[in-house]
Amino acid sequence: MKGILGRKIGMTQIFTAEGAVVPVTVVEATPNVVLQKKEKDRDGYEAIQLGYLDKKEKAANKPEIGHAKKAGTTPKRFVREIRGVNPADYEVGQEVKVDIFTEGEYVDVTGISKGKGTAGAIKRWGHSRGPMAHGSKYHRGNGSLAVMRDANRVPKGKKMHGRMGYETVTVQNLQVMKVDPERNVLLIKGSVPGPRNGFLKIRSAVKRVN
Repeated sequence: MKGILGRKIGMTQIFTAEGAVVPVTVVEATPNVVLQKKEKDRDGYEAIQLGYLDKKEKAANKPEIGHAKKAGTTPKRFVREIRGVNPADYEVGQEVKVDIFTEGEYVDVTGISKGKGTAGAIKRWGHSRGPMAHGSKYHRGNGSLAVMRDANRVPKGKKMHGRMGYETVTVQNLQVMKVDPERNVLLIKGSVPGPRNGFLKIRSAVKRVN
């Protein structure tokens, strides 16, 4: 298992050696810094904590500044843990670059999806609409909410209207099409969660069967 933090730049397309067009997402992943190592004996699990993109000290609080100084670096805007790695292979303050991945490798990408504001149950959950005749008076409403017998309440988790999007999403088994260490860029086949400039966590695919 290995991983890196980056930022979604946008989408484009490339051509394979056979001439096929492949849509790819451009991910910028400037060198990450290992801020901390989590070990089994002390923390109960093994992981490394990575920091991506420098943050101005005046925008950081004292704990963030002190935590970064232990690694000999500046505060970071995006900090996440990568589990399943061997902490002995890393040192605090070490840089992690895009060349840890190779072309053809499969990865899982985690990001925050685009927010879509408040949406109705039809758009949000794919519910069926009511009859569209003029006399119906019921077209895109929620429908009955009292679905529990002998319980005068709405059950938890009932699919209704509400905020849609802006949640953590992981897309699995995406192929790395190209690695560019000079530009600190990864080209990943297909789309990944989030808007342009959204932060991403890229790690080795956990369910891939080669």
